[in-house]
Amino acid sequence: MRRRDVLAGMLGVASVPVLGGAANAAASATVAAKPVGHGRGRQVRTGFETLAAAGFRELRGQRVGVISNPTGVLRDLTHEVDVLADSPQVDIVAVFGPEHGFRGVSQAGQGEDFFIDAKTGLPVYNAYNDAARMSDQFAAAGIDTVVFDIQDVGARFYTYIWTMYLAMEAAAELDLRFVVLDRPNPITGLQAEGPVLHPEHSTFVGLKPISQQHGMTVGELAQYFNGEFLPPAIGKQVDLTVVPMKNWSRDMWYEETGLPWVLPSPNMPTVDTAVVYPGTALFEATALSEGRGTTRPFELIGAPGIDHRWAEALNARELPGVRFREAYFTPTISKQANKVCGGVQVYVEDRDTFDPITTGLAMIVTQRQEFPEYRWRSQDVTSFWLDKLTGSDRARLVIDAGGDVDEIVAGWQDELAEFRRTRKKYLIYHQVRGRR
Repeated sequence: MRRRDVLAGMLGVASVPVLGGAANAAASATVAAKPVGHGRGRQVRTGFETLAAAGFRELRGQRVGVISNPTGVLRDLTHEVDVLADSPQVDIVAVFGPEHGFRGVSQAGQGEDFFIDAKTGLPVYNAYNDAARMSDQFAAAGIDTVVFDIQDVGARFYTYIWTMYLAMEAAAELDLRFVVLDRPNPITGLQAEGPVLHPEHSTFVGLKPISQQHGMTVGELAQYFNGEFLPPAIGKQVDLTVVPMKNWSRDMWYEETGLPWVLPSPNMPTVDTAVVYPGTALFEATALSEGRGTTRPFELIGAPGIDHRWAEALNARELPGVRFREAYFTPTISKQANKVCGGVQVYVEDRDTFDPITTGLAMIVTQRQEFPEYRWRSQDVTSFWLDKLTGSDRARLVIDAGGDVDEIVAGWQDELAEFRRTRKKYLIYHQVRGRR
């Protein structure tokens, strides 16, 4: 059976439409009327499903390159690149993999070398953290249109959005189209939170000034990047098309979408991980293990010599929506590998009141009070990882001076308010279900 027939069965139509015009409109209406999946209420349809229901009209007659990873799947878990490679309606000629690689073979901070994909026969290029190389690869592949489809997790320092930004820059310079197939923000899109990056702290874990928890989908971010960052960077915008989702509300958690969760990276196994990640990923900036090499990364935090006193001090703070369990674990990779670590496991009891960034900072402040021997991770005496992750040196300096979380949070309110005002111009989805 051809993959387009598998796709048609999954979408609930007789066939994936080949012709445009009225036939595509009718097929799209049929798909929209038939909910699929396992969540509650109306089922969310991804940008790829919207694209497929319209017979891939946006990609016809073009040589297409796709930036994706294991999350670029259909509802039946078939990968979209496999579908596109088998479709007579799309001329897909190349694939580009972000951090961790197209098929997900690499660990943090790694891409993968060029290879020919055994399943599709397509060339796969390394698109991780190299704008000049990406331009050369787009030109070498001879593409007309770049398609981006990767599941983000909603935090500024998750690198896929910066792969998208660099790809948009390269596409604009080469006069290529750029198509984003939208997917949900798994931790909702209700609000932007946290500090905004200061330009002098730009790195690949934050290239441009957006807030630490941005509260946007990748399609909305693409519009923001195109409107705010590309013109001053390269003098023009990219020819951008965002293929939106259907039925997504800004207050949806990922489990409510009816879509399958595919881990976006090796240490992002569950939606629970994504919920805490905008805050507990700050422990990347310390000597403590952030739980890499365990079954609960970013929920288990600790180091040798830490004991029950940390969990007790954290619970005494009565942070909203969260409790902490005294925990012991042995990470198999990364910091503190193969050492017994004492620390905490983070239990989110109420996602709607939980603030991951404030919680993460409170964890660091409390750890420094109880176990001050564990300090900052740095490349040298002037380059601290916390500054890269929070986007400025403010949080680190306040903590080093003995300040508490309220002082840190107060320091970013003006810049956050400005980002929120600008962000509103680029939002695609305005619906909420009114439960909050």
